[in-house]
Amino acid sequence: MNALIKLELARALRNKKFLFFSVLYPSMIYLIFSSSSGSNERVSDTGLTVATYLMVSMASFGALTAVLMGNSERIAKERESGWVRQLRLTTLPGRGYVLAKTASAAVVSLPSIVMVFVVAAAVKNVRLDAWQWLALAGVIWAGSLVFAALGVAIGYVASGDAVRPITMIVYFGLSILGGLWMPSTTFPQILQDIAKWLPTHAYAELGRAIEQSQAPSATDVAVLAVYFVLFAGGAAWLYRKDTLKA
Repeated sequence: MNALIKLELARALRNKKFLFFSVLYPSMIYLIFSSSSGSNERVSDTGLTVATYLMVSMASFGALTAVLMGNSERIAKERESGWVRQLRLTTLPGRGYVLAKTASAAVVSLPSIVMVFVVAAAVKNVRLDAWQWLALAGVIWAGSLVFAALGVAIGYVASGDAVRPITMIVYFGLSILGGLWMPSTTFPQILQDIAKWLPTHAYAELGRAIEQSQAPSATDVAVLAVYFVLFAGGAAWLYRKDTLKA
């Protein structure tokens, strides 16, 4: 499994287009969104400046981009090319394949998180305590495993031609409705009620709690944990199903 993780990392790092969208794109979006407001303007009752609030949103968005977009399309193409079939001839167990894909995608998400932090601190003058920076990086990185598992599941449920539009719908739907592009408090009440139960909303809220020096909400932690079990379990089931069909 370690060999497969190293192979996946090497392949991702050689893909310049993937690196652009997963590392640079979120930072660019962050600068565009944060520049539309004053440096001292604050978001509703959070007490956070717009730049600080959006930093967590865009770091989460960047991690989501890296693990979801990369995993789903790559797996669907590997299935069509026969690479997955070849892996089944090795001693690698099914759970090892799913874990390798999830872990390698999560590792690749780290540069996108760090890049948003660097831009926020250098350009938008965001200042936090050292423990907050470290905790934010750890929480956002660990939370990306949820969406890495989702990417694996989508890669097995969709064909090579259909995987991109399906992934894009899920990607933008979770990002926008989860409040990564704009505060969910600006939504109509019915959308706010939906957003509270989306993994992206819980994901970003964990980071904002750290920015406010508060303990993470137990509800947000539980929501992410449930989604991770569902996505990882679904990915493993789809892998076994695909194996039986081969």
